[in-house]
Amino acid sequence: MTPELGVCYYPEHWAEEIWADDARRMAEAGLTWVRIGEFAWSRMEPEAGRYTFGWLDRAIEVLGGAGLKVILGTPTATPPRWMLAKHPDMLALDAESRPRGFGSRRHYCFSHQGYRAECRAIVTKLAERYGANPHVAAWQLDNEYGCHDTTVSYSPAARAGFRDWLAQRYQSIDALNRAWGNVFWSMEYADFDEIDLPNLTVTEPNPAHAMAFRRFASDEVAAFNRAQAEILRRHTRAPLIHNYMGRVLDFDHFAVAADLDIASWDSYPLGFPLDRIEGSETFKERYLRQGDPDFQAFHHDLYRAVGRGRWWVMEQQPGPVNWAPWNVAPLDGMVRLWSWEAIAHGAEVVSYFRWRQAPFAQEQMHSGLLRPDSAPAPALAEARQVAEELNRIGEIVPARAPVAIVFDYASQWAWETQPQGADFNYFTLVFAAYRALRRAGLSVDFLPPDTRDFAGYGLVLAPGLFALPEGLAEALAGSGAEVLIGPRAGSKTDEFAIPVPLPPALPGLDAVVARVESLPPGDTVGVQGGGAFERWFEHLDGSAEMVLTTADGRAGAMRAGTLTYLAGWPDADLWDRLIATACEAADIPRAALPEGLRLRDAAQHRFAFNYGAAPVVFDGREIPAAGVAWWPR
Repeated sequence: MTPELGVCYYPEHWAEEIWADDARRMAEAGLTWVRIGEFAWSRMEPEAGRYTFGWLDRAIEVLGGAGLKVILGTPTATPPRWMLAKHPDMLALDAESRPRGFGSRRHYCFSHQGYRAECRAIVTKLAERYGANPHVAAWQLDNEYGCHDTTVSYSPAARAGFRDWLAQRYQSIDALNRAWGNVFWSMEYADFDEIDLPNLTVTEPNPAHAMAFRRFASDEVAAFNRAQAEILRRHTRAPLIHNYMGRVLDFDHFAVAADLDIASWDSYPLGFPLDRIEGSETFKERYLRQGDPDFQAFHHDLYRAVGRGRWWVMEQQPGPVNWAPWNVAPLDGMVRLWSWEAIAHGAEVVSYFRWRQAPFAQEQMHSGLLRPDSAPAPALAEARQVAEELNRIGEIVPARAPVAIVFDYASQWAWETQPQGADFNYFTLVFAAYRALRRAGLSVDFLPPDTRDFAGYGLVLAPGLFALPEGLAEALAGSGAEVLIGPRAGSKTDEFAIPVPLPPALPGLDAVVARVESLPPGDTVGVQGGGAFERWFEHLDGSAEMVLTTADGRAGAMRAGTLTYLAGWPDADLWDRLIATACEAADIPRAALPEGLRLRDAAQHRFAFNYGAAPVVFDGREIPAAGVAWWPR
């Protein structure tokens, strides 16, 4: 595979007279893909039923004539104003039952059937007109599902859809009452039509009710996406893509991806350390202009799994953004580093957002490859450098990592529903494990929770899985790999009840979680030999081998065969110990890395990325600040 570069472009924002020059400059910079159309519904259909595609015909012809391959977006993330007049009840409602109104984007409820019909209509028109167009080489469906907290809606349309979903899932109201334990607090229902959405209750709703609603909301995203995919499949052979986001886990991306060919995500490294990542102020200051050393890689690896091996970066940050608490400029070289890191993790395409900075509207402070006056912005030279380097390096073949993490979106919803400790968060737990693997110089794959074949992996981690899917524990225990599972794994049923026998109920492991406690900040459970448990600790009973012992003699981890169950949330030092021990047992080599350096192995190359602001030396090579290096494996 020879990776390629692209850019996001909005011809409707610019005078038609400059389109050809823009296309020429894109091609000269080494870009081969261009994404258009995903926000242009008001120009495609300015009035209900009146379509104006002439401008889009010409834009596609101009871009394609310059040798660029077009990614055409369906515009359903930005319904025009006339849509709201036609469907005044199409808006999502927030948890306080307030409407998510017109004036920006994503102002729709996934469950609104009238809006779905409008989406099918515009997608059909686009598919019929451009499905066989030789310049349209890929399709993007909608844009950033879930962005701005828009997955979950408490609208009348969602309530009707949820009731129907419940009736199909449980078949009888008695079965639902039993599954949810509604005898508690006299919450029993006589009919599905009595069930409301789990908001505006006096105190917390039944967690089984809340979890069912989260599953429903996720299924609605998948169904909304599927409706568009089915139309496009009838008219085009070009691949179908969606651009997911960083740390947006409100719906099951694996389920959405089942109807697509390629996963992509929108990578914005700056702002995340301040806005979305837990960490000390020292850490945030150290990586202020580079981004978190592991956040981008985490999502590269996750979306490679979501896309079943095929994935892109649809939007790569090129400079200061407009949405973070503070919007700094990247360190010189970081746009090149971010691009190469995605490529090393298997990206087929890295596409920059955007070609020219807009001088108007909400994103006018968001950088592009060009300034608003069309002069080059600093990132253009770095993008051109990456294109030149790609021409020299040739094919880059992805390789299976020695380590895998089982990732489960439903576990995020479960621990949001019942965290038990205010800072217990599934993503944060998994990310802590991922960080430790990266600190050890390891490449990592993610796997969906329905995986049963772990051949080729020496180490598998499954932290925080709220309910163990049928067959997973047996497959892990029999995989031959070293397995680290827990904490809190298998601690609930699918219906959000504590299972009996008590967890973890793992094959061959005589261990029972007798009691749990969540630990407030500053309170830890020390472990003999170094490190500690923080945030969460479980009191284990049983005769299984104790492989970690707390400072006061309790079980910190218990083991049977190659399976180790963790009784708590390890701090960074303990994670490092656990990874070192597991890698030694699995005969997986680690690396001692300088601060800020990260590695990724492809089949024929080892890549190194220096997120630090100073040069480092590794394997006899000096790698400059914001530097990238690669050499044969």
